[in-house]
Amino acid sequence: MTRFLNVSPRLPVEDLNRTIAFYVGVLGFQAGDPWPEENPTFVLMSRDEVTLQFYVPEPPTPTGHGTISIEVDDAMAVHAAVKGKVKMLWGPEVYWYGRREFSFRDPDGYAVIVSEETEAEADC
Repeated sequence: MTRFLNVSPRLPVEDLNRTIAFYVGVLGFQAGDPWPEENPTFVLMSRDEVTLQFYVPEPPTPTGHGTISIEVDDAMAVHAAVKGKVKMLWGPEVYWYGRREFSFRDPDGYAVIVSEETEAEADC
């Protein structure tokens, strides 16, 4: 059977430049070349093994109806790096299913969950 190797969600955004600035400045992503060159409406963002695609829909459609879950190897380090830059929705907390997670919203309203596997005792 064919293996699925990766997923790269493509999400609508209201302001591509604002989205690029957020993911580069807050989470350390790299932005590919926005396309098309004049009046860009699409960008591919990447960091390590994570790839996100953002686009400006035509005609405009609502954004922020979804969640981006990013698995990391040190959620507390990411939390320390972003806590002064975003308003936390919740966490960090260790859940019964063996994950330490926290969440915040990006500029388009998407909930971003940062998650790591842990053997720490659950606190919720």
